[in-house]
Amino acid sequence: MADVFWMGYCVRLLLFSVFFDLRGVWNVPYINHAYLIHGSLLKGDPETFPSYIHGLLDPDMALCKNLRDKGIFMYINNLHEFGHLINSETFDTSHVHNELYEIYTNQKDWEHRYIHENYSKVLDPTYEVDMPCPDVFWFPVVTPTFCKHLIDTMENFGQWSDGSNKDPRLAGGYENVPTRDIHMNQVGFEQHWLYFLREYIRPVQEKIFIGYTHDPPKALMNFVVRYRPDEQPYLRPHHDSSTYTINIALNRPNIDYEGGGCRFIRYNCSATDLRLGWTLMHPGRLTHYHEGLRVTNGTRYIMISFVDP
Repeated sequence: MADVFWMGYCVRLLLFSVFFDLRGVWNVPYINHAYLIHGSLLKGDPETFPSYIHGLLDPDMALCKNLRDKGIFMYINNLHEFGHLINSETFDTSHVHNELYEIYTNQKDWEHRYIHENYSKVLDPTYEVDMPCPDVFWFPVVTPTFCKHLIDTMENFGQWSDGSNKDPRLAGGYENVPTRDIHMNQVGFEQHWLYFLREYIRPVQEKIFIGYTHDPPKALMNFVVRYRPDEQPYLRPHHDSSTYTINIALNRPNIDYEGGGCRFIRYNCSATDLRLGWTLMHPGRLTHYHEGLRVTNGTRYIMISFVDP
């Protein structure tokens, strides 16, 4: 019988584990979810009509069984892309920006929305990562949309720490170098952020700090800091409790705020005018004693992770 059935999506086929490495049209015994039926099947003898009934089988299984019995072939085709299906059953609508929390369940769209368009270039072996100060590396990682959504999430939560040494969120209740901040676990984003560190920060770290591998990376301190002239304008010199630290700029210097930046005291070198969505990555202990430079106007937001404490 002529080939009259064409299929666009098949989730039960093991071939899909390498689906986009192999291109073609594939004859398969079973399909579900999305399919196209040639119009000739819907004309003429009702006996040839597609049927979704066959004993106690589910409709999709019954359809495929009936087609096979009639000698009608079924195919999948990956020569063209028409988008993709997502599972909306687990979509949580309780957040300010619900898509921000979809890194597990809809990672493809999450990356398109939140990962910087030039991030993949950083992983190219021939790409040289910028180094504004000795052993301080700088590269694009997230989009302006990510930065805005994260700031919105934190400001909507609103419970910024008071900047004192007393901090009940920490084991022991004491912060040696306090900032005005909100921790990721306070907004239900801690596990999502740890996944982000593994998927998007760790590969760059392994390229930069050759020979150091820790998979998955650990981070007990993940938080957004807010600097304001009338609140906390700067941060005194300190070491981070980390093997390495990332510092992501969440808003724009000389537009959203003035001043700010990070000064590495041992090298008398400052990283200022940090680009939106770019991260600084530097060693935490021993060598990179640093301070947060004074913000003179506006509000500066940064995302900090102390990785592998």
